[in-house]
Amino acid sequence: MNRLYIVSSGAGGVDYLTSQAKNAIEDSDVIVSYTKYAKELQDILKDKEIYTSGMTHEIDRCNQAIQYALEGKTTSIISNGDVNVFAMATLIVELVDEKNLWDKIEVISVPGVTSFLAAASKIGAPISQDFAVISLSDRLTDINIIDKRIKATLQSDFIIGIYNPKSKTRVAPYKNFLKALKDEEERIIIIASNVGREKEKISITNSKDLITQDINHPLVSMSTLIIVCNSNSYLTKNGKVLTPRGYLKKYDTKGELKNEN
Repeated sequence: MNRLYIVSSGAGGVDYLTSQAKNAIEDSDVIVSYTKYAKELQDILKDKEIYTSGMTHEIDRCNQAIQYALEGKTTSIISNGDVNVFAMATLIVELVDEKNLWDKIEVISVPGVTSFLAAASKIGAPISQDFAVISLSDRLTDINIIDKRIKATLQSDFIIGIYNPKSKTRVAPYKNFLKALKDEEERIIIIASNVGREKEKISITNSKDLITQDINHPLVSMSTLIIVCNSNSYLTKNGKVLTPRGYLKKYDTKGELKNEN
């Protein structure tokens, strides 16, 4: 059967590319990618046939990848982060299903390390309790649904990963996020930009800072990930962020069960 890989390239650059992703690329005749990601992986893609296009051309790239696979070329379509987190897996699966091609193409999703996970690993242990990941882009999702999800997760004390917070022209969902944040107790905030790339910057601040600077916060842009910690999170003695799982509430530092009386 013709094979189509949906390959996660990880948070950024090549450091988070898994061995499974590398194997899929090596097995492929053709690579389909957003232009920026192809440039980052150029040393790995080497002599592969490559098809690239720019932002907002996702349907074109997916259709082209499917067409290559139908022609008998083993194909990889590259997706940043993880293919199932606001990425290409959903569109490939939807198109293959819509065209009823399951008997002609074997679709294989290759998981990856998202910027949410990568940033968390560099700043301590901030996501050790229940969390939600929400995109503030209303290009494909109704803004009212986004607002509803933000309010529900904040009120439920989830740790929240915020993707695509705002762009130059798309600020309404971010303003609504800040408004919802204002109604909650102060939270530790992690702002991460360009994770895995040369310009990577990860900063720790608080919800008051975000609210005060409104849409003009210098560290918040389209390439930014925001992690909103929960009410249990705190700064460690060396300035990292910790959201304790709860071990030391139940056990002492030697692992002995504490007296609950």
